[in-house]
Amino acid sequence: GGDHTITYPILQALAEKHGPVGLVHVDAHSDTGDAALGERIYHGSPFRRCVEERLLDCGRVVQIGIRGSSYDPDPHKYCREQGFRVVPVEECWMKSLEPLMREVRAQMGDKPVYISFDIDGLDPAYAPGTGTPEIAGLTPAQALEIIRGCKGLNIVGCDLVEVAPMYDVSGNTALLGANLLFEMLCVLPGVKKL
Repeated sequence: GGDHTITYPILQALAEKHGPVGLVHVDAHSDTGDAALGERIYHGSPFRRCVEERLLDCGRVVQIGIRGSSYDPDPHKYCREQGFRVVPVEECWMKSLEPLMREVRAQMGDKPVYISFDIDGLDPAYAPGTGTPEIAGLTPAQALEIIRGCKGLNIVGCDLVEVAPMYDVSGNTALLGANLLFEMLCVLPGVKKL
């Protein structure tokens, strides 16, 4: 997908069918900003807009890998106030995320879930082709643990956003993004292993 703004209309459509959905959100940023340059809809605000429209089941929102600069001394306050579980990247460093994903599966239950994966959730050493890279991110192996850890959930949709190939002449970011999308397709309900 393009920038993270695309998740907002997707969740509007899904909420019409399923009601508020749970969210597994991998990103360097919480994307709950209010406005930028006078605009309320931009790539840093989709999940605030979704909260305002009651598109999310806020007690079933998990944000993983959050880090980076902020203009706010408590940048995750809004998320916590909504009931989101925020997993800062520091809690992910140098360990398997399988235990975290067991907790996430329990939290999500059997209700509808959406996966939104911003490529900048990964460290720019692996995925430099993005508009807002932040150091000290997740590894590709951890990304696979997150996605594969969603198997068995009632996934009603997914996206992978913020890949900007022109910022990575090696093509590695696009390759990684394509593989992560493939992995997401493999964990959709009803997909059988050969």
